[in-house]
Amino acid sequence: MGLTDLRLAFLGTGAAFSPERYNGAVAVNGRLLLDGGAPLLPHMHRCGIDPGAIDAVFLTHFHGDHTLGLPTFVLYRIFVDPRPVTIVGPEGVEARMEALFEVSWGQDWQLAMRHRFNVTYQAAQPSGTAAGYKYDSVKLDHGTSGSNGYRIRIDDRILAYSGDTEATAPLDELVDGADVAIVEATGPGDVFSHMSWEAASDLKARHPKTRFLFNHVYAGTVDGAVADFQVVEV
Repeated sequence: MGLTDLRLAFLGTGAAFSPERYNGAVAVNGRLLLDGGAPLLPHMHRCGIDPGAIDAVFLTHFHGDHTLGLPTFVLYRIFVDPRPVTIVGPEGVEARMEALFEVSWGQDWQLAMRHRFNVTYQAAQPSGTAAGYKYDSVKLDHGTSGSNGYRIRIDDRILAYSGDTEATAPLDELVDGADVAIVEATGPGDVFSHMSWEAASDLKARHPKTRFLFNHVYAGTVDGAVADFQVVEV
């Protein structure tokens, strides 16, 4: 039996203040969304992704470059395609997302929108299931708040996704044995609370059986980095 194909559409691949790239978001097989920093709706359209078909959104943390594309995506799921969606994230995900949507849409959020949003919020567990997808989460080191990395099982494949992280031991735990790993590589040299290109290269060398795709790039490029709107099938 052959391995399940993974179609990874990179809606944005940049660090928070990258002058060249959009903020990060990845659509997996048109059904899962990993973070939501990019202008999601037009970028999904450009990459052939149906915004109404997203079953689950996995948020690594609540920084703006990973979440600020979600308010307009949510409006699409309210007014255009009301299919259910699950949002998985760190502890407090419901309160943090509801606050974001209320700030974005003011009184209309509670008066006219919230009751029409078919959402289930789920605080990430060490091992859990969201919208039928089994996953494990690993707490990664990123600034003072940390970040949740995910190992998501898609049929017979394991996809690891780090979001933002320093190059510490939990990251090796996250990618170990994964078929594909989407991991940040912000820039060369000492990068505060993120992973450098050099550390990304060392990580790849330690896990030679894993296919690495690097994102969250500030400027320039590094070997193995993906580009905005790039669709990779593995």
